[in-house]
Amino acid sequence: MPSTDFDGDFPTRGPAVMGVSAATLALCSLFVAFRLVSRFLVVRKPGWDDYTMIAAWILAFGASFCICYSTTKGLGRRQQNIPPEWQEPMKKSSYVFSVLYNPALMATKTSILLFYLTLSKTHKVFRWATIATLIVVNVGGLALTILNILQCRPVDAAWASPVPDSAHCTNIVTIYLSSAPLNIITDLAILFLPMPILTGMRLPKKQKVILVLTFGFGVFVAVVDVIRIAYLQEAQRKTLEAAQANTSESGNEQRNTGDFAWFSSLSFMWSTVEINLGIMCGCVPALKPLVRRFLPSWVIDPTQRETATHTSDEPVLHPEILDSRRRSDPLSDPLTPPASPLSKPRPARRSGGDEPMGMMDFLTTPDMNELPRLRPSNTGITYSTAAPTRRASMTFFDFVNTGQKKNITLRSNRESVYPVIMVTILFFVWGFAYGFLEVLNGRFQEVVQTSDWEMVGQHSAYYVGYIIGPLTFGRIVFKTWGFKASYIVGLSVYACGTLVFWPSAVLHSFPAFLISNFIVGAGLSTLELSANPFIALCGPPEYAEVRLNLSQAVQAIGTIVSPLLAKKALFRPDAASLIDVQWTYLGISFFNIALAIIYYYVPLPEATDEELELASQRTVPAAREATVNIGSRPVKVLWIGLGMVALSQFCYVGGQESVSTSYMEYINRVAPSLDYVSQQAYGHTAFALARFLAAAADIWVKPRFSLLFFYLGAIAFAAAAMHASGTTGAAMIVMVMFFEGPLFPQIFAQGIRGMGKHTKDAAVVLTVAIGGGAVIPPVMFAALKIHNSQYAFCVIVAAFVVGTLYPIYLNALPASRALSDPVRDEKTRRESEAEEKRRGSFSEKLRRWSKVKRRHSWTKEEQLPAVEHRERRSWPEGLAPQTRDSLAIEPVRTRTPSSSGSSSGQ
Repeated sequence: MPSTDFDGDFPTRGPAVMGVSAATLALCSLFVAFRLVSRFLVVRKPGWDDYTMIAAWILAFGASFCICYSTTKGLGRRQQNIPPEWQEPMKKSSYVFSVLYNPALMATKTSILLFYLTLSKTHKVFRWATIATLIVVNVGGLALTILNILQCRPVDAAWASPVPDSAHCTNIVTIYLSSAPLNIITDLAILFLPMPILTGMRLPKKQKVILVLTFGFGVFVAVVDVIRIAYLQEAQRKTLEAAQANTSESGNEQRNTGDFAWFSSLSFMWSTVEINLGIMCGCVPALKPLVRRFLPSWVIDPTQRETATHTSDEPVLHPEILDSRRRSDPLSDPLTPPASPLSKPRPARRSGGDEPMGMMDFLTTPDMNELPRLRPSNTGITYSTAAPTRRASMTFFDFVNTGQKKNITLRSNRESVYPVIMVTILFFVWGFAYGFLEVLNGRFQEVVQTSDWEMVGQHSAYYVGYIIGPLTFGRIVFKTWGFKASYIVGLSVYACGTLVFWPSAVLHSFPAFLISNFIVGAGLSTLELSANPFIALCGPPEYAEVRLNLSQAVQAIGTIVSPLLAKKALFRPDAASLIDVQWTYLGISFFNIALAIIYYYVPLPEATDEELELASQRTVPAAREATVNIGSRPVKVLWIGLGMVALSQFCYVGGQESVSTSYMEYINRVAPSLDYVSQQAYGHTAFALARFLAAAADIWVKPRFSLLFFYLGAIAFAAAAMHASGTTGAAMIVMVMFFEGPLFPQIFAQGIRGMGKHTKDAAVVLTVAIGGGAVIPPVMFAALKIHNSQYAFCVIVAAFVVGTLYPIYLNALPASRALSDPVRDEKTRRESEAEEKRRGSFSEKLRRWSKVKRRHSWTKEEQLPAVEHRERRSWPEGLAPQTRDSLAIEPVRTRTPSSSGSSSGQ
């Protein structure tokens, strides 16, 4: 018992922590019990996911018990209000909790992912994504568990009071915050992995909504994890303030003198909530058979007939067909009345041997009976899967059609507006992100006091991601699954990179921050890998540069807005500012995940390599075969041009980033009285304006001329900036950025023109060439350190001079001009115009027919529902459902066993 010195009225969080932890543990235990009843007694089909969930509950019980016990030993109190004899037992129980926390989450998530593997054996992407998430959960969880076990050396120092000087302990708040990115990433992955399968199923709307909501309960776990982080940040603020003051709070000091018991108590409470709520959410999908048994009205819509479960790539038969085939099934008893919704369901009829039905059947079939066996028939309707065809159209909750339509190379200007706008949104996202990244790097440098060369390293790490990302997973995704898949993967990887900033800022670790920048670059490079060629290819080929300039101009607007917002309104160079940056990037991460989900359901056109080849054959068939002799060997102009454009891209991006990274030093040298932030905003504005102007010019001027013009302008003003001073020097660097603006879209659009089936590989090469931003800026910075920022502009001039070799090559060689100059696709244009005319003619006829129909329409009672009429027209011959009209015409036949057998054989 504590001494009287510690009795009295003082603030404590202990009772609240104990109450919440015990309550969530009780609810968690109830859910696990219901799950076991459902799977072991109702379904009688337990699996590894059930046994793993039992292990998760045991670990959750231990973790919750440790927290409840800790509250009886001072957890939740201020340091001065904890008796000395309570310190060791409180620290021991807290240590045990920290060791059990990650294994409990590992077991819970492993159970859910094992359950996912039972949902579908045909969706290979889903299965491999689930397996990859399973590996990340267990490998990352194991590493964090080991880190928690070895948080002190020797281990027993973790509960020593006080911690001896000979021991070394890591700041426990740092350890807990370091696990945040992994938990949030895996939470979001588990939440959204099954959604494409669930939303693609052909189910009654009520069942689909229930199914999606059932699997969507995991969103609460991610929310709880964010709340937990918020309380940990309160304790971490002191550590960052110490780092900024050139002092440090060691793990030993934090455990001996800090208010860890007070600050961490609510974080521990939310950690137990996270564990217990995760188990509850993991148990919800397995409770459907139990709910169906005792509360059938919750999961059955009495107005809907029983329907089979189908995914989007399977043939779908109407319930009437299934019912008619059930009636003709000799294995079923026609005299048996249908079961009451409140009665116990009949045992599932198994299709082969004693193997029970799959889990997806239990989740989606209303009466918990196995899907009916369909008898083969000799109708003319068959579903062939032998020939490679495009996937059938899929609807999301029956109102968004995600099916594939006309490929991007066949679209008219009008048809390309919508997809171009949707992808242009992504340009704005990464422009906005890049602006924030610059501010983030600067704030990190100021708070943690990294050196100038480390700052350059952070910038280079971002562009190294542009080299690695497209050459590895980016190319695989782009070539295998197309444009939209690259957007989704790029946004997801980018979100992971922003989340990794948490441990890098918490640890104020330069290597961790390099990793964060690298992952962000890899994600955005995958996004850019497909977005740039999509804009260039989606629509008439003669306007490729126009479209890409406009989209890239929108990206530049994002680059203007985000630094101003960040520097002027959001972030200050102090420890609190760095925490604000973390929350901002957490918000950006969630926004990107939401955007990736939205883009999964947004219908966007695609183009295969074969379709891209046909598009090139329609426009520049001869130019693609042109060759020049190098020595005695003929080489296609196509490949020479690709090498030249990659070199130009490399040099341009390197020069552009050199201007951007040296902007502040240059302004401080030539005009120190000017505001650097405002001046850079002027430069970004000129950059964006130039792209709009170039888009207009490219309608009338050949793009190779405008490319040469803007390159020469950039060289001239960069050379002038070396000798100008005052406001003239500030104006020179703004003009450099103006002439830089259109270079990237001009280079990219002309670089992929005429590549045909190699277009996607050319896009990979040009995206990798953006890695020049990792090479040339360090050279520029070395010149700046050795001499000054004005002299260092010689590196920029040299980079642009080398880049200008590409437009000179285009204008000098006739074969390259024939390949790079825009050519109208006359055949596609004529077909589009004819299609527009047909569409207009059909619309006019439809309007006329609507007027006639309204004039001679039936009464409301006589009209058939539109959906029924539409479905009746689509039935295969002999399989149409019986309606009142047909029953009035056809004689009623008495069903006999013989007639049933004959009907099934027809």
